[in-house]
Amino acid sequence: MDYTLVLTYHPDYAGRLWGLTDNDYTTLEMHDGLPKPSKAGLEARYESVAFDRETKRIESERRARYQVETDGLYFEAVRGDGDLSAWKAAVDQIKADLPKPGAAK
Repeated sequence: MDYTLVLTYHPDYAGRLWGLTDNDYTTLEMHDGLPKPSKAGLEARYESVAFDRETKRIESERRARYQVETDGLYFEAVRGDGDLSAWKAAVDQIKADLPKPGAAK
């Protein structure tokens, strides 16, 4: 359980002022005058935040690889004979290398 991740990225807490030592909930202090979120509340939000962050990381890595590995193949096919099979194969390989969280491998 990563309390910092939830406090930083979940919309319920993002932008709030807080302090936390060594990811220990008992040290959590809110510095914005609002009540301290419950431990159960933070833990309930962790899975969705972790999933969203991992999805964004994978999408970013995919975009970078698409630019380097597939864009040239696409434009070559469009400007040439129109055969997109090499481009499609490269895209499929990137998706296989970087599956989205929860996707069957």
